[in-house]
Amino acid sequence: MKNFGISVVAALLLLTSCEKDSAEGSDNQEKVVNENAATFAEIGSIMIGGEGAAEISAYDETTKKLFTVNNSDKNQIDVVDLTDPTNPKKLTAINLATFSGASNSVATHGGKLAVALESTIDKQANGKVVVFNTIDNSLVKEITVGSLPDMVTFSPDGKWLMSANEGEPNADYSVDPEGSISIIDLTNNYTVTTLGFTGFASQLSSLRAKGFRISKTAKSFSADIEPEYVTISEDSKTAWVTLQENNGVAKVDLTSKTITAIFGLGYKDFNSTANGIDISDKDGSIVFSTWKVKGMFMPDAIASYAVDGMPYFITANEGDAREYGDYADVKRLAKMTFDPTIFPDAATFKAENKMGRLNLISTEGDTDGDGDLDELICFGARSFTIWNGNTGNLVFDSKNDMDKRSNDFGTYDDKRSDDKGSEPESVVVAKMGSKNILFVGLERTDTVVVYDITNPSAPIYLQSIKTGDAPEGLLFIPASKSPTKRSLLVVSSEGDGQVKIFQPNLN
Repeated sequence: MKNFGISVVAALLLLTSCEKDSAEGSDNQEKVVNENAATFAEIGSIMIGGEGAAEISAYDETTKKLFTVNNSDKNQIDVVDLTDPTNPKKLTAINLATFSGASNSVATHGGKLAVALESTIDKQANGKVVVFNTIDNSLVKEITVGSLPDMVTFSPDGKWLMSANEGEPNADYSVDPEGSISIIDLTNNYTVTTLGFTGFASQLSSLRAKGFRISKTAKSFSADIEPEYVTISEDSKTAWVTLQENNGVAKVDLTSKTITAIFGLGYKDFNSTANGIDISDKDGSIVFSTWKVKGMFMPDAIASYAVDGMPYFITANEGDAREYGDYADVKRLAKMTFDPTIFPDAATFKAENKMGRLNLISTEGDTDGDGDLDELICFGARSFTIWNGNTGNLVFDSKNDMDKRSNDFGTYDDKRSDDKGSEPESVVVAKMGSKNILFVGLERTDTVVVYDITNPSAPIYLQSIKTGDAPEGLLFIPASKSPTKRSLLVVSSEGDGQVKIFQPNLN
C-alpha cells in the first residue's frame, strides 16, 4: 500500500507540473504535454443539421470558435463556441446567400476565416474566396478565383491563401471550364494569381505512361483537369494539389507562383494477397481475396510533412466517377465486354458473387482500341499512400489494412464492397511530441484510423475511432492552441451533420 501511495503522489505531482508548465506559455507546449496518440476518445459533440450540414470545420485559437460548413437546407457557416469542448454551443451563423455562392471549404489563420464559394448563379463561372474577421464575422475581402473552388487553405506562415478550383462541366458537358489553382497574397492586399494547366498538355503522352488520366470526352487537356485538395509545406514554399479524377498530383512553387510538375500516380494491383479486397456486395460475406483488377489511386484529400528535411505528401485514395447529367464513366463489370484471349474465364468472374458487381471506369482498359477490355480498372485504391514530395514516387501504401481494420472494428460496410470499400476520404498529419501522427477518415465505415508515420516507410497502426455518419472533415487542434491545453481531433460528418471532438489520454 505504501508503494502504491507513493506512485499515486508521484503521478499527481507529475501531472501538476505538466499543467503548471502548460499554463506558462505555448512555445514549448508540445514538449510538455506527453499524450498517448493511441487513446483518442470522444469528449463532446454537436449536431449542426441534417445531411450535408457538417462537411468541413476550421478552428480559431484567438476566439476559441469552430466554423463549420452548413449546406443542409441552409447556406451558411455555423459558428460554435469551443471554449468547453465537452459542451460545444452554437453562437451564430454567417449567411452566405448575399455572396451568390455556396461554401465548399473553410480555413482559419491569425484571426481570419476564409470560405471557398462556388457560384450559385452559374456553377461553371468563377467562384470566390471570401475572408471574414473571426472576432465579429465582419467581411474583410471578396476575391475572385477559378471555377468551383472546392478547397481553401492558409499557408503555415499566413502569407498565402490557396484554393483548388475544380472546374467541373455542366450536365450535358457543353461547358467545361478549366481546372485551376489560385494563390492569394495576403501581404499584398489579397492579390490573386490563378494558375492553369495548359502548359502541361505537351506532356500528356509521358503522363499517361505514369497512370495520369485525361478523359476521352475532354474538350482540352486543361479543361479536363479537376483540382480537388491542397496541402502546403511547413516552410510555406511548396504546395501539392490532388487532381482526383485525373489520378495525379500537381506540385506548386509558391515563391515563383508556378506549377512545377504533375505526378501521375499509377495503379494499385489488387491481384496480390497484401492488396486483396472484398469485391462483391452480393456474396454474403466479407472476404479479402486477390482479383485480376487494378485501381486508380484518384486521391481526394492530401496532407504533407517532412522528415529529416525530406518532404512527403500523403493521399486518401478515395476514387471518384464522373457523372454529369446523362454522362457517366462508371459501369458494372458484368455489363462490359472482355478480350477473350486475356479473359477466357469472363463468363465465370462476371457472376454477382465474383467480380460482376464491381464498378469499373468504363472509359479505361481498352488498351488496343478494339472495343473490349484488356485490363480491368476500378475507382480508388482503398488505402492511404505516402509519396516522395520531390519526385512523386511511392514510399508506402497501406494496402488493404484499413478495410481489414474496419472489419475488425465492426464498421465495414459490405454494401460498398462493389464500389470503393471503406472509401478513404480525408487525411491530416499532426505532430504529437516527437512523433508524426496520421488520421485517416473513412467515409463508408464511419471510422477514423490513426497511424504513427514518424518513419514514412513503416507506419504503425495505433487505433480506430467511431465517428458520425460519413466523416468528411478532419481537423487537428494541437495542445498549444487547444482550449483544454490538450490535443483535440475534430471530425465533421456530412451524413448526419454531427461534429465530434476527441481527446487523447496523457502517458
